[in-house]
Amino acid sequence: MATTNLNIRTEKEIKDQADSIFSELGLNMTTAINLFLRTTIRENGIPFALKLDVPNAATAAAIEEGRRIAADSSVKGYTNMDDLKAALEVESTR
Repeated sequence: MATTNLNIRTEKEIKDQADSIFSELGLNMTTAINLFLRTTIRENGIPFALKLDVPNAATAAAIEEGRRIAADSSVKGYTNMDDLKAALEVESTR
């Protein structure tokens, strides 16, 4: 099988972090990149989901509710787990 060189540019920190992980997995950078390329061919596309980091409607609503509650001075807050568990009538594990 004929081989060819592939030159890519990436940030040094990214390369070093990935190289460290590959090393722990018993792989070198060349093997890891070839694994990615072969999986791309087998899957006929990028072998992982590409998604925008946008919360779904339920998560967005929960975030908004949390912000509203946090800004409401009439809502009781707790500074430790024992007080929170007592208010929720949950037995403490201590």
